[in-house]
Amino acid sequence: MKFTKMHGLGNDYIFVNCFEENVKEPEALAKKMSARHFGVGSDGLVLIMPSEKADFRMRIFNPDGSEAEMCGNAVRCVAKYVRDRNMIDADEFEIETLAGIIKPKVISSGRVSMVRVDMGEPVLERKKIPMAGSDGKVIDDVLDAGGTEVKITCVSMGNPHCVIFVESVDFPEFGHLGKIIENHDLFPNRINVEFVNVLNEHEIEMRVWERGVGESLACGTGACAVAVACVLNKKAGRDVTVHLKGGDLKILWDEKTNHVYMTGSAETVYEGEWNE
Repeated sequence: MKFTKMHGLGNDYIFVNCFEENVKEPEALAKKMSARHFGVGSDGLVLIMPSEKADFRMRIFNPDGSEAEMCGNAVRCVAKYVRDRNMIDADEFEIETLAGIIKPKVISSGRVSMVRVDMGEPVLERKKIPMAGSDGKVIDDVLDAGGTEVKITCVSMGNPHCVIFVESVDFPEFGHLGKIIENHDLFPNRINVEFVNVLNEHEIEMRVWERGVGESLACGTGACAVAVACVLNKKAGRDVTVHLKGGDLKILWDEKTNHVYMTGSAETVYEGEWNE
């Protein structure tokens, strides 16, 4: 089976073109291929598939075999993959995901270097995120994380995110708190956790604990959720640069459309064959 290794700001995935390949058990395959020492090594497996609703369909499987609704870094890579291989001629097209139809726009001079993605509207109602409890929004609410109280703001960008503001993203309890919050009873489908330090009105520093992955170098949907949370908590403007360990993303939460737009890079690392 042929595959391509790609990454968006160090958030690396294995991409399989299912127009040409047949993947029968993606959950099991994701576990094997994503293993850093015994497989290819990645933050997950992405299948690029035909769609009846859009130009392409994207399915994402985490290293633990669970299926994710959406990934901003992966969708940029899919956009680069299909455009660079002339699977589509247009610079703007649609990709079907479990979170709905995502609309990327590639920016290229020959091969694609940057992709701008319309990520849609943020979801703030707790039951739609989803979260346990009564109706309403979760903005600067207190959560007991294994005996440590943290203030959380929760947003869905097609997948669930819990945003926590801190004075520094480099603190010893990062992994401990990330794991506890990811698996907290409040979140029936588990949750991605972002720790955020606001540098100024237009710059944000972020560190992410991804559901089913652990710490990763970047998270596109997480950066979008963080930008929304900053506006909701009156900590930054609607047009921000988010600094992640793997690099920067430009995020705009448009006041007129209520849509969130993400712009960032996508890179191909290598191609290979998987033999079982």
